[in-house]
Amino acid sequence: MTAAARRAALEALVSAPGVTLAAPPILVSPAAYFDLAGEELGARMILTQGMDGSEFCLRPDFTLPIAIEHIANGAATPAAYGYLGPVFRQRTDGPAQFDQGGMELLALPDADAALDQVIGFARAVADIYGVTAPNIRIGDIDLFETVLAACDMPEVWRPRVRARFGHPEAMSALLDRLADPRPPMAGPAGLPANDIADWVGELMLTNGLSLTESRTPEEIAARYLEKQALEAQHVPGPTIDLLRNYLAISGPADKSLAAIGALGQSTGIDLSPALHGASRRVDQLRDGLKAKSILFDAGFSPRLDYYTGITFEVTGAGGLVLVSGGQYDRLLKRLGASEDIPAVGCAVWVDRLEAECEKVDAGFSQQFRDEEGSAEVRP
Repeated sequence: MTAAARRAALEALVSAPGVTLAAPPILVSPAAYFDLAGEELGARMILTQGMDGSEFCLRPDFTLPIAIEHIANGAATPAAYGYLGPVFRQRTDGPAQFDQGGMELLALPDADAALDQVIGFARAVADIYGVTAPNIRIGDIDLFETVLAACDMPEVWRPRVRARFGHPEAMSALLDRLADPRPPMAGPAGLPANDIADWVGELMLTNGLSLTESRTPEEIAARYLEKQALEAQHVPGPTIDLLRNYLAISGPADKSLAAIGALGQSTGIDLSPALHGASRRVDQLRDGLKAKSILFDAGFSPRLDYYTGITFEVTGAGGLVLVSGGQYDRLLKRLGASEDIPAVGCAVWVDRLEAECEKVDAGFSQQFRDEEGSAEVRP
């Protein structure tokens, strides 16, 4: 199949019957990305400004614009969207403009059927580009959140641990900090917030700092009190060990899920419902994608807290991510819907898929030339 034929097949896939071909504008507001996608994507966006001072960015993905448009048309209305076109992100390993395709299923009532449909789309894309035995990496957000909810820890720390899920370095630093609590911060402990703000203001003026150009004394005092309250709330050592042991589990999916079940039993946490759901979703991916290998990584998650359920990556022979997807039931509410809306989707990196296909074609061509050469000298 030629590159043009592959492109035509992908175009047909994202506009199949029952699928709305989405075409959000290339210039979009960056506000939702800054609010939801975090610093990592924010630093890679390409920003510009209108003549009236309005901020815009070149579209860094399709998911958020599609979700925003879907809410405007009725968040609870089931819909399937396909897309194919350029996105814009600053990258160290390629051009800032590259094509991305994908599918987003929003508000479908049967979550398993929706996941199967997304997996089927990913399988069809893999077939177009000759990815016959992909490697798959899986994580499960529901499973981690079940473990976290059962942990013995002060409530003030729970959202902070959750916010670092999917950030291995940040999570490790936080757990190290919790294992070795800091001594109380120096300052006017025990004073009311207003008195602390006055004390901060006097220090700022003494050191020639403005009270208005940066954070105000009141903001600094509030942050000081928050840190004091955090340091006073200690997380038990066994809880820290549990989290570290859970996040360290990574390997073949069935063995990893068994290890998580054993960890739950040894710590008295009932993970049966969450494990059943994770195992079912792993089976869906295994059956649907006909994977060469499925690795379950307990610490794997997009660095976006609106993801729920399963998340997955499909990699090729070179190790680059070719397809990524997952469930993100919290996104639409974060964007303004009145409640959580079932959502699942996946994105495909067209340039990487095409490069993988070209490698396969080159290998076949070389093999053919070698065989032809051997035939010429055969007696």
